[in-house]
Amino acid sequence: MKTVFLAKPSIEYQDEYIAFYEEWRSSGESIVPWVVSRDPSDFEGMIQFLLENENREHIPENWVPSSTYWLVSNDKRVIGAVNIRHDLTEKLLNCGGHIGYGIRPTERQKGYATKLLAMALGKTKELGIRKVLVVCDEDNIASEKTILNNGGIPDTSFTEEDGNIVKRFWIET
Repeated sequence: MKTVFLAKPSIEYQDEYIAFYEEWRSSGESIVPWVVSRDPSDFEGMIQFLLENENREHIPENWVPSSTYWLVSNDKRVIGAVNIRHDLTEKLLNCGGHIGYGIRPTERQKGYATKLLAMALGKTKELGIRKVLVVCDEDNIASEKTILNNGGIPDTSFTEEDGNIVKRFWIET
């Protein structure tokens, strides 16, 4: 595993971020966290949206403020992304949680997800969130292991309208 750090979204990483986004899109997999699914063709606009969301500016109704970070290696390759929600709505309490994270397909199973979640938990502590909810779909064994490796304590699962079962875990920071 390469040495990595969390970086705020920045124009500095534009080319690497677009490569990260395109790799994920071409894989055909669902993109997680949701912020990565935003089309980066207006890169500056995307960065502005993310920063406004963190600063509680122009947040759509029924949304909560959130902070987004990119997991970046020392050679500036964007490895993953995390979105940290500062509060929870009823929907987020059931099936979204405080933290959504994802690793680009070619960098999985190398320990990056565990590292990314650990680093994100440090950021939640800085935000004053002492009990963090992290969720994953029941069939996402890799994510469940990542959450458990970071101290996740299982809570009651939630069944979505389509029958998908979301496993819920609490982590104290």
